[in-house]
Amino acid sequence: MMSQLGSSVQIGWFIPTTGDGEFIGIPPQRKPTQEYVTQVAVAAEEAGYELVLIPTGGDCLDSWVVGSWVASRTRNLKTLVAMRPGLMSPVLSARMAATLDQLSEGRVLINVVAGHYKEDLKATGDRLYNSHDDRYARTKEFMDIVKGVWQHSYDEAQPSFDYNGNYYELEGGTCKPEVFQRPHPPLYFGGSSEAGKRTAAEIADVYLMWTEPLEWIKEQIAGMQGYLKELEDTKGIRRELQYGIRAQVVVRETEQEAWEAAWKIISKVDPETLDERAKLHAGSDAVNQKRQMELWSQSQKENYMIGPNLWSGLTAIRGGGGVAFVGTPQQITDRLLEFVDAGVSTFILSGYPHLEEAEISGKLLMPLLRSRLANHVPNPN
Repeated sequence: MMSQLGSSVQIGWFIPTTGDGEFIGIPPQRKPTQEYVTQVAVAAEEAGYELVLIPTGGDCLDSWVVGSWVASRTRNLKTLVAMRPGLMSPVLSARMAATLDQLSEGRVLINVVAGHYKEDLKATGDRLYNSHDDRYARTKEFMDIVKGVWQHSYDEAQPSFDYNGNYYELEGGTCKPEVFQRPHPPLYFGGSSEAGKRTAAEIADVYLMWTEPLEWIKEQIAGMQGYLKELEDTKGIRRELQYGIRAQVVVRETEQEAWEAAWKIISKVDPETLDERAKLHAGSDAVNQKRQMELWSQSQKENYMIGPNLWSGLTAIRGGGGVAFVGTPQQITDRLLEFVDAGVSTFILSGYPHLEEAEISGKLLMPLLRSRLANHVPNPN
């Protein structure tokens, strides 16, 4: 799998499919129209980003439709789209991914999403909405089938796949068309609980984390290495992982300008909305979300600073990967290279509004970052 992704650092951007604007904590100032989605995608590609994450959830435009649209409007940009066990059939998911993989000539990446907010899972009819670990067990079976039919799609001697598990049964499963990428499109997966990490060790190519202080990320990577070693010792399965982080970025020519721009993003949120959103995110059964809220809570007295040029001021309002790199191109490049040294090889960034911030980061950050990466010798210490 490592040869499929390569050893170089990947830098990605984000498509805001719930709307966009200069501020968060208020209704989106821009709608996610086809024109705007295209503008953001094209700006990201022109800025030098290699992939875009298409989010998923009840408030989002459908990830697969948007991913297909973006692929048709760009030349080289890869789309990271969501497979959601429990909401989709594994064989149908495999066929959808293979179709997009063929039509885009290998520009599809798969984000395996095992859960979401409980209310969203209930609203979509997922019977495991209240069973955290069971969702990961189901995800493992789901991906066994997806990878099984993918790999059998180009096996002329045995073109179909059978499976008998606790959640799924399959007889004569097939996938047409066959996948473009071999052995299959890269699989991205996140989950900070023990169940999530064990599942990631077995199925993922890239283990995704929300940005945390550098030492926390090092601990997470070391923990995943332990699960990989356990998998090899107990099942004789030897696997390798790459690691990625999801973050916001606010880059300006001066540090003062960057911090002014960062605080502007949350300048219109009222205390009542902040309290409501904080309670919502704190009530999630997702361990990674709980870790993000812990960082936010602990850093309130420090103006949400959680490390050099690392700011958690957006976290309680937007949830998810709200930690931001804030500073000059030199400062942010220095910070990102520290994460590279820690073992991170994929960065999925975003900023408000996503169109202008793709353009600004493409002008200020990406040339320096790419230049430094080209000559960077990782220092694991």
